[in-house]
Amino acid sequence: MSQGEWQHRPVRPGDPVRPAPRHTGSLLVDNIGELVTNDTGGEGGPLGIRRDAAVLVEDGQVAWIGPARYAPAADRRIDAEGAAVLPGFVDSHAHLVFAGDRAAEFAARMAGEPYTGGGIRTTVGATRAASDDQLRDTVRRLRDEAMRQGTTTVEIKSGYGLTVADEARSLRIAAEFTEDTTFLGAHVVPAEYADRPDDYVGMVCGPMLAAAAPHARWIDVFCERGAFDVDHARAILACGQAVGLGVRVHANQLGPGPGVQLGVELGAASVDHCTHLTDADIDALASHRVGCMCPDGRHTTTVATLLPGAEFSTRSPYPDARRLLDAGVTVALATDCNPGSSYTSSMPFCIALAVREMRMTPAEAVWAATAGGAAALRRDDVGRLARGARADLMILDAPSHLHLAYRPGVPLIRQVLHNGVPQCRP
Repeated sequence: MSQGEWQHRPVRPGDPVRPAPRHTGSLLVDNIGELVTNDTGGEGGPLGIRRDAAVLVEDGQVAWIGPARYAPAADRRIDAEGAAVLPGFVDSHAHLVFAGDRAAEFAARMAGEPYTGGGIRTTVGATRAASDDQLRDTVRRLRDEAMRQGTTTVEIKSGYGLTVADEARSLRIAAEFTEDTTFLGAHVVPAEYADRPDDYVGMVCGPMLAAAAPHARWIDVFCERGAFDVDHARAILACGQAVGLGVRVHANQLGPGPGVQLGVELGAASVDHCTHLTDADIDALASHRVGCMCPDGRHTTTVATLLPGAEFSTRSPYPDARRLLDAGVTVALATDCNPGSSYTSSMPFCIALAVREMRMTPAEAVWAATAGGAAALRRDDVGRLARGARADLMILDAPSHLHLAYRPGVPLIRQVLHNGVPQCRP
């Protein structure tokens, strides 16, 4: 049974994550030249790198890690042939439930038209007209595409229905593929409410939230000019918190604004985009240090999730990751996979962009795409390889994690294990 066929209700922040399908028996991955564990409690730098290592998997979890020469016996074996092994990527920001595409919009941007976010309504129309099976097929296609590129955990947002029924069905479909589903009824104000934004916010906080919450773990708002102002965003997020949803915020993508500081104020797990930040925004993110671990052992409660695929696709300025990291902010990388502003499911591509365009080191980018994404989802069972963690890992066709940025655009993922189950080779 595939993950997409294994249906379950999403967990809420703080709830235990439900197990996914897994093989019984034991599996040994050995002859690993470089093992990235993200275990910062020992040696090996911020990535917790081990050499000449092996990993034992039992019942979908990591049961043992150590030198290959001391590896225990197992029922099955995968020979890594001296290659690098990493935790599966954690894509903590994706919009996979939609219909249609916006290739013509992309072409117009490449010809010089600015990006304003207005094309979202085009996708809303196509999504409302699509059948459940059409939407499900799109999610499955993109999920499988991401898995082939090393992504084993993905957050999926609604936000292209913008009616009570369409938002609820989007989340029901998303929950077939992930534990981390996000209610984004506050993506934009739909055309039929263009002159009545207060009425739309009332619907989002009332019947739409009631229909969506049983299928969601998180609530999100696009707090941006042309979308929702800070008062509307605060009201919507507070309503979501009141019914047990965790908070996420689309913030500061198109220009400076209040979104980042609103997210910190409300204890958001993540503020996403963070393209245009003031000193006060960075101070807010850096000063709130209780919760998830940074690579150097410091703590922060709200992660800054950067989405370089959006800047690439919209020809916009890239976020200044170096400034965030130097201030002690926890940074995650995600794809923002969506049909308008970032139609990529490739975390390796985002790593390469982060290193080339956002002044991250390869180690920082890999950490942000694995452990950083887990922190943005407040998960401690993914994004790392340690005893008791979920056995999500990838084997590269390369000797080191450095090659993910060093060889951009090259299909370097040789094999993926998800919950200890080997997936189809790319």
